[in-house]
Amino acid sequence: MPYASGSASERIGQRIAEVRKARGLTQHQLAQRIPCSKSLIAQVERGHKPATPSLTAGAARALGVRLEQLTGQPYEDPHKGRVHATVPDIQTSMLSWDLPEEDLPVRPFDALAAEVARASALGRKARYATLGRMLPPLLDELSTACHSADGTEREKLFGLLAEAYSGVTAIAYAVGLFDLRSQAMDRVQWAARESQDPLRIGRTQWQRATLFLQAAAYDRGMRLLDRVRHGLGEDIGRMEAPALSVHGSVHLRSAMFAARGGNASTARAHLDAAADAAHLLGRDANHYGLEFGPTNVAMHRLGVAVELHDGAEVVRLTRHTRLPVDVAPVRAGRWHMDAAKGWLDYGHRDKAIAALQAARRAAPEQTRNHPQVRETVRALIRSERYGKESLSGFAAWLGNT
Repeated sequence: MPYASGSASERIGQRIAEVRKARGLTQHQLAQRIPCSKSLIAQVERGHKPATPSLTAGAARALGVRLEQLTGQPYEDPHKGRVHATVPDIQTSMLSWDLPEEDLPVRPFDALAAEVARASALGRKARYATLGRMLPPLLDELSTACHSADGTEREKLFGLLAEAYSGVTAIAYAVGLFDLRSQAMDRVQWAARESQDPLRIGRTQWQRATLFLQAAAYDRGMRLLDRVRHGLGEDIGRMEAPALSVHGSVHLRSAMFAARGGNASTARAHLDAAADAAHLLGRDANHYGLEFGPTNVAMHRLGVAVELHDGAEVVRLTRHTRLPVDVAPVRAGRWHMDAAKGWLDYGHRDKAIAALQAARRAAPEQTRNHPQVRETVRALIRSERYGKESLSGFAAWLGNT
């Protein structure tokens, strides 16, 4: 499994500076292209501020390089490459999508559905190494089942295949394999269309929108999400629970796009619309793996506050929000990672460290592979209040030495 070039300890800011200089750009010129302030570019390049995902994506687009050239992903795994070791077999199964093994024994639909549910549960727990080992034979079996079935059974099997392919996108995103993620997204869309399920197709377009976040193409991502939402309709009072989940999730993702684009009022309007759908739903649900409900709305409020550098809102949300005990670990991990970044920006380094430790406990594989975590740790190490020794164990666990 090849890893990105460059030292594991090299910051995103250092990579941005190197590419910027190679392109013959000043900090001011790069800031105009992203756009952002020149002072932010200077602070990130010097390591005084961590590079946010939005800044990193914007810099990659402005500099004409691939995102992983700035993040340094995929990171060399100090824990024996357990997730990365599963990727070659996943890629083989992905390439074989139209080459079903005719002699492969296929279990009944209910058994396959149970196996896909188990795979989805592993994704919710961010247990990517175990999920990666499970997916190749499951994808092969589902492919064979889909190609040998017909009618309603075929459509239902393709729904399972779309969900299983989504597991590949989760792994690829977690470890920073963006080409694999795009390939898997194409497979998800194909299987969803074959399922003839309008809500699954809408959910798939919601998922596809993340590729526009990665490319810092916020206007295009918003257009895609608007199309999905208009296809569902705006009268939430007439929607069944699964449609409410898709509708609300589209609003939440739209809020993140608006925040990335610096449009605070639009972001908050989408959050409020999602909150209306969650209130009508009345609980946290998991239709189509979306984990939509009041808790997910609160999580996105934090994500938007961090993107908008709204320190007061970060403090309010982290102090007054209590995550349910049964929240998906992958969601809890993301909450704590965002909280760490928000607390760091607000000057509460001790709370940032506590949030990082909470993210590690909730979802270790997700935390270890996330660029935002590495940037936050580097910024903490550089701060006056904490020497390298205080975070050396966490940094070593990341491979961020």
